[in-house]
Order: sequence, then C-alpha cells, then structure tokens
Amino acid sequence: MIRFHKEGYKIISVTFIIAISAILLVENFIDIAWLVKTIQVIILGFVVIVLQFFRNPKRFTNLNENQIIAPVDGKVVVIEEVEETEFFKDKRIQVSIFMSPINVHVTRYAMSGVIKYSKYHPGKFLVAWHPKSSTENERTTVVIENKSIGTILYRQIAGALAKRIVNYAKEGDKVVQGTDAGFIKFGSRVDIYLPLGTKINVNLGDKVKGGVQVIAEK
Repeated sequence: MIRFHKEGYKIISVTFIIAISAILLVENFIDIAWLVKTIQVIILGFVVIVLQFFRNPKRFTNLNENQIIAPVDGKVVVIEEVEETEFFKDKRIQVSIFMSPINVHVTRYAMSGVIKYSKYHPGKFLVAWHPKSSTENERTTVVIENKSIGTILYRQIAGALAKRIVNYAKEGDKVVQGTDAGFIKFGSRVDIYLPLGTKINVNLGDKVKGGVQVIAEK
C-alpha cells in the first residue's frame, strides 16, 4: 500500500477537489469528445505527479553509530573538501545530494545523536545545482552530534521550485538514524558536512536511497 507524507495531506486533498471539478466542467462545456478525453488525461496525470511526489515509502534502517546514511533519495552531485563557515568555521568534507521532482522528498536523519543546532535561513530560490545555492537560497542548517562520529551538519536547500522547507529538528532533541527529519516540497538538494578523514562510500553521479544507503563511515 502506498503511504503519503503528512506534509502532503492538504495539497493532495485540494488537488483531488480541483481535479474532480475540472473533469466535470470539461464534460459540461466542451462538446468535442477527443478533446474532453485529452484534457481529462492531462488532469489525471497531474494528480498522479502530485501523489508520487508526496509518497513516503517505509525504509528499514540498520542502526549503526559509525555510519552516515543518505538523508534523502537523489543523485550525488558534490564530494569535496570545503570551508564550512556557519557553524564549524573549519574544513569539512561536503557531500551534496540533488533531488529531482520525481524523487522521494522525505528528509531522514543521517545518524543518531543529539541536535546541537537548528536554524532557518530565508533566501533566494536559485536552481539547486547553482554553486551559491548552499549559502544564498532559503535553507535550514542542522547539526547532530554522537560519540562515535562526532558532529555532522546538514542543510536542506530550497531550489527554483521548492518554496517550502519543513524541518522537525529542535536543539536538544535526541534523534534516531533513519527517522523523519523533515520534507522539502518540489525538488531541491541536501548538503552534508562530515569530519575530515571520514571514509566516503559514494562517488559523483551515484544515485542514493535515503534512510538505507550508507554514504560514509568512520
């Protein structure tokens, strides 16, 4: 059975109401049979797109304090050593995962631990692969700490279509690897900043599965 994320309930309900109304209006106001069917198929296609976007498949995480799992589904677009200027203010390994509109958009905790920092930043809506999107777009920054790996930071970054980021992390919370950390509506990316020396288990261009795939380890 397909599960849907709670962040999509309202949008799904509104979409169904609009779709049913539009289908009925088309039948009442257009007399050309093939045109009616074409428009109805397009409307139903839009409904399917909305439903698949908010799907929330169950993921079974093998808990391991020495491993970092992918927080989202998507494609690895960045692996590099960078200067992290917001929280750590030192060098870290950045791994970025880009989500297209057809990916599952649930954000999951990459490791278990305690939330040390959680902050929302208003900003622009540059395309998610733009080099400056990580620092100029609307985004949230979350830092998690555990005894095995230490401290990691991740950012949910809005894109040209993603106009709403949902972040559940609150400072002081104890969180469990693989559980629901939030949602990004309509495509974007997540950046993860790991301690230097962390072993990276993915390559550029790899497609990863959130909540399941190990992307790095101590």
